[in-house]
Amino acid sequence: MADNRTPTLNFNIGVLGHVDSGKTSLARALSSTASTAAFDKNPQSRERGITLDLGFSSFTVDLPDQLRESGDHRRRYDNLQFTLVDCPGHASLIRTIIGGAQIIDLMMLVVDVVKGVQTQTAECLLIGELTCPRMVVVLNKTDLLPANKRQSAIEKMTKRLHKTLEKTRFKDCPVIAVAAKPGGPEAADTEEPQGVSELIELLKKQTYLPRRDPGGDLLMAVDHCFSIRGQGTVMTGTILRGSLAINDTIEIPALKVTKKVKSIQMFRKPVSGAMQGERVGVCVTQFDPKLLERGLVCTPGSLRTVFAAVISARKIGYFKGSLSTRAKFHITVGHETVMARVTFFGLLPDTPHPEPCSLETAFTFDREYLYQEGYVTGQRESSSGPEPEQWALLEFERPVTCPLLCLVIGSKLDTDIHANACRLAFQGRLLHGFEDKSYAETGLPRLLIYKTKHREGQVERVTDDYTVIGRNLFKKETNLQIFVGLKVTLSTGETGVIEGGFGQSGKFKIRVQDFWGSADCFQDVVRVVGLTSLVTFSGFL
Repeated sequence: MADNRTPTLNFNIGVLGHVDSGKTSLARALSSTASTAAFDKNPQSRERGITLDLGFSSFTVDLPDQLRESGDHRRRYDNLQFTLVDCPGHASLIRTIIGGAQIIDLMMLVVDVVKGVQTQTAECLLIGELTCPRMVVVLNKTDLLPANKRQSAIEKMTKRLHKTLEKTRFKDCPVIAVAAKPGGPEAADTEEPQGVSELIELLKKQTYLPRRDPGGDLLMAVDHCFSIRGQGTVMTGTILRGSLAINDTIEIPALKVTKKVKSIQMFRKPVSGAMQGERVGVCVTQFDPKLLERGLVCTPGSLRTVFAAVISARKIGYFKGSLSTRAKFHITVGHETVMARVTFFGLLPDTPHPEPCSLETAFTFDREYLYQEGYVTGQRESSSGPEPEQWALLEFERPVTCPLLCLVIGSKLDTDIHANACRLAFQGRLLHGFEDKSYAETGLPRLLIYKTKHREGQVERVTDDYTVIGRNLFKKETNLQIFVGLKVTLSTGETGVIEGGFGQSGKFKIRVQDFWGSADCFQDVVRVVGLTSLVTFSGFL
């Protein structure tokens, strides 16, 4: 019988929090093996004293009992490796956090125990809600609290955090206090970190068996790239989907090239292959590493580059700005952040709310939609009723490469970073991508988005029990055939449809059901179909 034993289970922990909350010091205190950008090796990071990029490091512990008991019997593990993803806390680098958060299994939110929840802390919490199933809150810098008031201050901050989290998916998450670097980052390393051993035990208890599937196409998020003379170019990153082995051919879509895998390492240890959830360094045949600092690598032909996309859309509740159609937002999709113009649309009036369905089938080109001037909030008819679906068309300033159904986050990253305001605006999943550069002519006509328009005219006379002649709605040169079938409502309450023209002066006939008398005015509803330069007319039939 084949031995399917895999010695080490990799578990990715995102270390997020406000700038200067001590994330990097905490990662250093926890870790035993450093990766490419770990611990602020970047010269700019050292100069500015903040994390500029995703840093990765790891440490290994014995496999917790709950994983031995609930593990996949087809794949047995000896050890548990925690891979720490140290995300930058500086406000202008939130786009890097969004990219990093998509590859983690558990979020470790680091909070300065003296300052409490700050602007970027809240934004990191929101990102965690969108990307992570579990969270641990770490109250750091407890050494800065007066010794005689330390315990009461920790309890007070813990209670305040639980209050903040009670309406989130993390309402029952554990909170633990530590001092990762007593005396601050410039202090000598003579003092031992406080509470780190207890934190490791807590992390072990919070660990679960992540879903890992080696099948399907490879998708790897690359976060660093560098060359090694005489060997090739190394890309480091995390496998999001599928698996990878030596001698595989992989594609770098951003460069439109394919490369052969020469060797693979996991934290400096050579391996023959790796699978979903594992962090690797992949050496391929030579190319200029400056061309790919961050991006995606995949099975050849499995990803598409899109110029526009349709996404499901949900406003982030803490965003106080407006979500207006035609506005531009920073769109983070995959590991890229680009500007895009947004058009919001929803269901037509009186359209039954679709039955619960998967993301793949919630949007279809076979349905007609209503153009919206912006995202519409407060649509629930009752507290228990479902909120109507809304979507957005994103038109990117430059093409992006990403997988279908990937997470999309819209932000206003140009907001004043000193303002106490959430900059994350909306989120959704990518449902359809337009791959043709001329998508406005070749793709958008399939997207049936209507505007409603209201016009008023007068009833000239009633010809019989079912027919009314109207005027002062169309010009005499108007082709009335395109308006046949439009819904008409009389001021006395009856409804009907336009049946056709009457004479040559722009008058028209209305077919009315159950007409009760004369009327002197009516209101017509016209729906305009199309986006950008495409404008045609249709109506409620």
